[in-house]
Amino acid sequence: MINGRCFFFAGGGTGGHIYPAIAVAEQVVELEPTAKIHFFCSTRSVDAQILQQAGYEYTPLPAKGLSFGPGRLISFCTSFLQSYRIAKYAIAASDRVVVTGGGGYVAAPVCLAAHKLKVPVALLNVDILPGRANKIIACWADEIFMQFEDTAQHFAKAKAKISTVGCPLRSGFFHPVPGKAIEQLGLDENKKTLLITGASSGSENINHAVSSLLEKLSSFADDWQIVHLTGLANVEKIRQRYAGVKIGHKVLGYYDDMPNLFAAADLVVGRSGAVSVAEYAAAGVPSICMPYPYHTDRHQYLNAEKLVEAGAAIIVDDLQDAIDTAERLWQELEKLMKDEKQRQQMARACRKVASLDASYKVAQKLVKMPF
Repeated sequence: MINGRCFFFAGGGTGGHIYPAIAVAEQVVELEPTAKIHFFCSTRSVDAQILQQAGYEYTPLPAKGLSFGPGRLISFCTSFLQSYRIAKYAIAASDRVVVTGGGGYVAAPVCLAAHKLKVPVALLNVDILPGRANKIIACWADEIFMQFEDTAQHFAKAKAKISTVGCPLRSGFFHPVPGKAIEQLGLDENKKTLLITGASSGSENINHAVSSLLEKLSSFADDWQIVHLTGLANVEKIRQRYAGVKIGHKVLGYYDDMPNLFAAADLVVGRSGAVSVAEYAAAGVPSICMPYPYHTDRHQYLNAEKLVEAGAAIIVDDLQDAIDTAERLWQELEKLMKDEKQRQQMARACRKVASLDASYKVAQKLVKMPF
């Protein structure tokens, strides 16, 4: 076997643009142990934190999201060109390269550089509706990997091969060990666990809604405990809200071992990004999805609907009226926390939409791409 084949992954800004790529990278190394893996990511701290935990080399790029304001448009163009040059230099200096875009504005200059160098380009698109960057990257891609079949219509003009594989998930979801998270977080193994998460960056709206319900949640203190992932920016503020609360709790800004934490959870309240809904399904955990309300295309709502259709989730709208949001959330929380039978039915329903082999399928294709 020839040593040192290079696999570049590009994406960042949120965990949803990085975790699927990490999952594929893990499988690439399983299939080809001598493979060299390198990530291009954004300058956001969450990217560095995720990639350092995963143990991969990475290069932050100055790329910014597209904005049409006069000063911002110039800044976008300048940062895009800088990112393109950095990526092109790194790709050109490597042998037998494949580049995979994981989504977001960081991926575009990298994939363009690969296209210009006539290097194979793959695209991971796990959201049901592709973002602006992915629609552009699709023009340069040799193959597009999707989580949902419905997404194909949005790539109708692309010349790339389109494959529906599911959402690539990290290897920890294949064989989770729930006891590991319970021990590490000092949880009571005899109590059920309610997991609150706003994904890798946290959600102020979810934090506020749940923290306003803590007195009511304390009525479940004998049987339940809470793990609340707030996002690094809000952890101290939310910890103060939990002070003196009767129900057992662990409040963290971030937790990396989500496969084992989801496996330890009996119910989750969280956003419904593409990776999140795939992780809920793979873990077999019933969920109350609170889609991010400010995307104009409402793609998180559409992601969550896939779980709802399977009977694995309930949607609670994140409304402008915070009190109304909290009241609606409590109606669903109270019912599900009391109803073990419904939670079990929802957990079984997760199997209808769970996909645990997506990362392997994508990796297989990548290692077979011509160099």
